[in-house]
Amino acid sequence: MVTTSSYEFVTRWTIPAPLERVWNELVSPEQWPVWWRGVERVDLIRPGVDALGTGAIRRYVWRSRLPYRLQFTMQTTRIEPMSLIEGHASGELEGNGTWHLSHADGSTHVRYDWRVVANKWWMRWLASVAKPAFRWNHDVVMHWGEEGLIRRVADRNSSK
Repeated sequence: MVTTSSYEFVTRWTIPAPLERVWNELVSPEQWPVWWRGVERVDLIRPGVDALGTGAIRRYVWRSRLPYRLQFTMQTTRIEPMSLIEGHASGELEGNGTWHLSHADGSTHVRYDWRVVANKWWMRWLASVAKPAFRWNHDVVMHWGEEGLIRRVADRNSSK
């Protein structure tokens, strides 16, 4: 169902690091607050049902450039090692997110597709006029993630 509070974002990152290093960071969301400004906390609610982590449920708390926080749970619904992580969000945001990874030209290419509905009452109420600000805010938070991940994998590279 598409509403005025529905959002579709596509984020692309180019990370100058091996695929395995980037993959290991993205499949460890409990560590994201260490390197991703904007991620306040990630709590594992239920571990996955297989060795890959499929079925895991985590609670995320995000802060942003704009003065608000978002909290939602995310269930990992599909994992294809070294290429895809998919999950379903519920709570203040509801929808699906998918990480796609590939490696070429010495860099890992990351695409994140995020299709959600904002469930906070005030976000729904303001959606028709504030949607551009919410989109800008999302882009800022994702840029923080890209910067943090680049630093994180560079730090890990220099410590080896």
